[in-house]
Parts: sequence; C-alpha cells; structure tokens
Amino acid sequence: MLGHNMTAFLEGLISSKTRIRLLIRFFLNPAIRSYLRELAKEFGVSTNSVREELNQLTRAKLLKAERNGRNVYYQANENHPLFPELKSMVAKVMGIDQVIDGIIKRLGNLEKAYILDDYAEGKDTGIIDLLLVGDIDHYHLNDLSRKTERYIRRKIRTLVVSSEEYKSLSAKLNKRSMLSLWESKDS
Repeated sequence: MLGHNMTAFLEGLISSKTRIRLLIRFFLNPAIRSYLRELAKEFGVSTNSVREELNQLTRAKLLKAERNGRNVYYQANENHPLFPELKSMVAKVMGIDQVIDGIIKRLGNLEKAYILDDYAEGKDTGIIDLLLVGDIDHYHLNDLSRKTERYIRRKIRTLVVSSEEYKSLSAKLNKRSMLSLWESKDS
C-alpha cells in the first residue's frame, strides 16, 4: 500500500496540494525548468497560490530561481542536502520505485528502464508511460502493473522492447521526453 499511504503521509505533512504538485514536478525529473504561469495553468490554480509556494520553496533553497527575459525559471536545487531524500520520496509517492523493483526481482532480464513523456517532464497527469528494455515476462508485467495501479491510483502503460529494437528506435525515442530510471550494471 506504499503509494497511497505515502501520498496521504505527504499530504498530512504538507498541507498544500500545490506544494506537493510542485515537489513532484521538480523532484521527479530535476532537469526540468518551469515558470510561474506555465505551472499555474497546468495545475489549474491561481498564479498567486503558485507564486507563494515557489517563494517558500526557493527561500528554503529547495528550488533555484533564475531570471530569463520576462520569466523566472525554477528548478530543483540538486546541491540541497535533502535533495536525495526528496527525490526518492517523490519516486515512492509515484509508485515508480515499486514497479521497477518488482520488474527487476521477478520479471526476467531488464536492461534499462525509462519514464517517457508527461512524467519525464514532472507532469502528474495520471498515466505513467514506462519504456522497458530487455527480455521481460509480459503476463507477469501486466499483473504487477495492475496491482501497482490500484495503490498509486494512476495508470501504467508499458512499452517493452528488446535491446536490438531499442537501438533501432532510439532516434524516434530521443524526440520524446525521457528520464532514465534504472540501468543494469552489465548494459
């Protein structure tokens, strides 16, 4: 029950839903930069409520702010001492670590795992797209995905390819947002 309980725990710890969404946005993929209006529009809330949270997270040095033209861009501060913990907490909330763990332990020979599209951009849209490279048991993968979906209350779509297919698709895949989640020591 980790995903759901962890979200409830985070919500208990942090009263602001907007702040949780910002932490997910910035700490799921720390390379992502965003600005105020873009975030307010995506979350469907006022710019004032987002500005207030961004200011608090920046004062706490969890986010870095950088002016570029008329916009101030925000990004996770990877040098913050709490950065590793926050990043792993966000992965737990999303249930992503659970899925990868389950795949590694039970589903055959996983070489690489990536998160694609929305979640790679830190957008919590409800459908998590995973790209799995290797020789993976589809039947058990579907079972694991369904069980995890119930906990995390998000859909999981998986694209499984062999390493040869991955090589031939890499040009197409590189046009999409990708976040590396896991890589075997041998690959």
